Amino acid sequence: MSGHSKWANIKIKKGKADAARGKVFSKIAKEMTVSARIGGGDPAGNITLRMLIGKAKSVNMPSDNIERAIKKGTGELEGGALEELMYEAYAPGGVGIIIQSLTDNKNRAASEIRNACTKHGASMAQQGAVSRMFQRKGQIFIDAAGVDEDTLMNIVLEAGAEDMRRDGDHFEVLTAFTDYSAVSEALSKAGIAAASSELTLIPDMPVKITDKAKAQQVMKIIEVLEELDDVQNVYGAFEIDDAIMAEME
Repeated sequence: MSGHSKWANIKIKKGKADAARGKVFSKIAKEMTVSARIGGGDPAGNITLRMLIGKAKSVNMPSDNIERAIKKGTGELEGGALEELMYEAYAPGGVGIIIQSLTDNKNRAASEIRNACTKHGASMAQQGAVSRMFQRKGQIFIDAAGVDEDTLMNIVLEAGAEDMRRDGDHFEVLTAFTDYSAVSEALSKAGIAAASSELTLIPDMPVKITDKAKAQQVMKIIEVLEELDDVQNVYGAFEIDDAIMAEME
């Protein structure tokens, strides 16, 4: 089973736990602000914003927070001046990672990201050195319980999905960047809710990690980076052996 898929499943569980502390709210709010700024504040005409609102509601994010984030993006409230920055680095073992930041202070973001990498054995890479290892894809996870696999497959493939497969308790659907909105819309019309839905970066040739200590090092740097307020997402070009991943979970 691929590393990106396993890590995505861990993030689904982690997101639910973080939501209990309100930790995930600020990251969703940032995404909604940026989405509203780019595509407008009407979810009927902005599929990405609509999916984010669904994501926010799934973790019980207050309606006031949702409304405020959207209004920041449309300019109705101040505070929507977020800048997206992408950093590239190598985690222990030569694993390429990409760090996406949404921040209102790029100097602070750069400093904190560099310090975190240095402290945990990662090194910053030149622009393009790591990003060439990834493709931008749509990735959607759907709870397998109560969903007929054949029906789901027909819906997503007809809408343009590249692939669908069972991954533990979820079905994973992958789409091309350009087909993500169409597949998301098809699922929405069919009344099928996503446990997780996002545009993400999928590695072409992930590094296979078979050593537990190295796997723990890689996962640690990713977790540390994701804890930073200015970091939105971290993507890694790695696969962890199933047995090792089971031990770590």
